[in-house]
Amino acid sequence: MDRYQKLRQQVFEANMQLPKLGLVLFTFGNASAVDRTLGVFAIKPSGVPYNELSPEKMVVVDFDGKTVDGILRPSSDTLTHAVLYKHWEKIGGIVHTHSTYATAWAQSLRDIPNYGTTHADHTTVDIPCAAPMGDEMIKGDYEYQTGFQIMDAFKERKLNYEETEMVLVGSHAPFTWGKEVAKAVYNSAVLESIAQMAYLTEQIRIDAPRLKEALIKKHFERKHGKDSYYGQ
Repeated sequence: MDRYQKLRQQVFEANMQLPKLGLVLFTFGNASAVDRTLGVFAIKPSGVPYNELSPEKMVVVDFDGKTVDGILRPSSDTLTHAVLYKHWEKIGGIVHTHSTYATAWAQSLRDIPNYGTTHADHTTVDIPCAAPMGDEMIKGDYEYQTGFQIMDAFKERKLNYEETEMVLVGSHAPFTWGKEVAKAVYNSAVLESIAQMAYLTEQIRIDAPRLKEALIKKHFERKHGKDSYYGQ
């Protein structure tokens, strides 16, 4: 039995959700999931259309991005995933897309302001936009440096990656994560919806007020606080 079969199946299913949710086109984007016991993660192969994917085509790599098992080349973003898995040890899955509205905010180099309770249900802070990468980093190991670009943004803003599971990479596109890859997919869809709502809010009212702190606290804690009561 293939020791990576379960991991490959999980990652295949996650990747197939991305086009179904309207988060990717053609070969854009990728999802990965980690098995920390084995010290590896599986990720979508590079440049393969979603309708041609299968569990067997998922590529298994180590935390340095080196292929452990698989016949195809892994995603070009593999080293970004590897850096995040190596340094953020409670992440179980990562998703990268170029979804329209979230990417538009990333290209605008703007955080997504917290305008409403949908946003507050998922995080208490604005969705951070990491500053564009410096020229020296771009000339170096670009995908590897993207991981540090994300982590540096969280460090500078004193954000907790377990509480804010999404980021915009300035001039690039969004990344999301979660304790499981299914949660990373969920977060990617939520981020796109929040980005669209924020964009429309500013079209309707350019000086729209931000959500007040009492509502932010209430909506986040009713789902995530110690006395949460949302759900079964």
